[in-house]
Amino acid sequence: MDKDQTAQKFLDLIKKSRRGKFKIYIGMSAGVGKTYRMLQEAHALLRNGIDIKIGYIETHNRKETHALLDGLPVIPRRHLFYKGKSLDELDVPAVINLRPEVVIIDELAHTNIEGSKNEKRWQDVMEILEAGINVISAVNIQHIESLNQEVKNITGIEVKERIPDSVIAQADEVVNIDLTADELITRLKEGHIYDAAKIEMALQNFFKSDHILQLRELALKEVASQVVRKVETEITKIHAVKHEHFLACISSNDATAKTVIRKTARLANYYNSNWYVLYVQTPDESSDKIALDKQRHLINNFKLATQLGAEIIKVANKRVAKAIIEQAELKNITTICVGKPHLNLFNIILATNVFKELLKKLSSSHIDLVILS
Repeated sequence: MDKDQTAQKFLDLIKKSRRGKFKIYIGMSAGVGKTYRMLQEAHALLRNGIDIKIGYIETHNRKETHALLDGLPVIPRRHLFYKGKSLDELDVPAVINLRPEVVIIDELAHTNIEGSKNEKRWQDVMEILEAGINVISAVNIQHIESLNQEVKNITGIEVKERIPDSVIAQADEVVNIDLTADELITRLKEGHIYDAAKIEMALQNFFKSDHILQLRELALKEVASQVVRKVETEITKIHAVKHEHFLACISSNDATAKTVIRKTARLANYYNSNWYVLYVQTPDESSDKIALDKQRHLINNFKLATQLGAEIIKVANKRVAKAIIEQAELKNITTICVGKPHLNLFNIILATNVFKELLKKLSSSHIDLVILS
């Protein structure tokens, strides 16, 4: 290692030590008590002499939550005019200038008003952490990017505001705020979550009992996987355990590609591993032949993969399987992830040349092949 690399490594260690600590409360849905718990923690920290301030909190006019703001120092919000309306946002420069030991910032997946320095609030939080300020925040499970499709399958609703999985992965502590389905529905019916006019609609949509049970399971699994990831990271540091490396192989098929990307991201996040997305451009899909809609799908999928922490690899080759193996060997891949074609496995092996060649090449290697549904 040369002198420049040694100096950079030490600089990275210094920056890491100066970075603020990050705690996230995760819930299965609105109304489980994430904001309430953050404010309770704020009072506890204040009693213990910690310089804590409220950067941004959203009480949704819930009386018991709003009452907890009494006695807590609040950083005034930044007022902006957008489309003729006066709106409030987190004042990032004010937080950094005041430099509290801890700042509470709610609604991590929030999209900032057009014209703000950062597009998303999670980006504001990253900036504050880099300034050495500790942050406590909260998010619902449906806002995590790689779980977007699963949540849509459960509820029938596509959540638009999402955060990359890498944001959760950077948290030093992840805490699940858990309620049973019955407890949550009771809170809803008693008016503790939404106004009376919205209760019946909520019961017919997001707050159906079976939906809540499935979302609760997702939340519990997510927090458990984060704990495992932390443990694995520490074990790797101590014992120099070999990392997994995942390669997601996508085509220009939009639906299949998104599934492969999201599921590979979940696997890579679980193992705290590097991962890549590979697109092999065949002569039929060269830049002068590929359809415009397929080009758009690819661009969107590359963007999604990048947001989820992948490195994009794009190669031109008429032999797809050969290109996959070449890249797998080049990147020291341990697991290749592909989408399941609309054929059963027996037919794939017998009739699909790409899979026949891929399976044949992999049979003599130590690389695993995962076929994602």
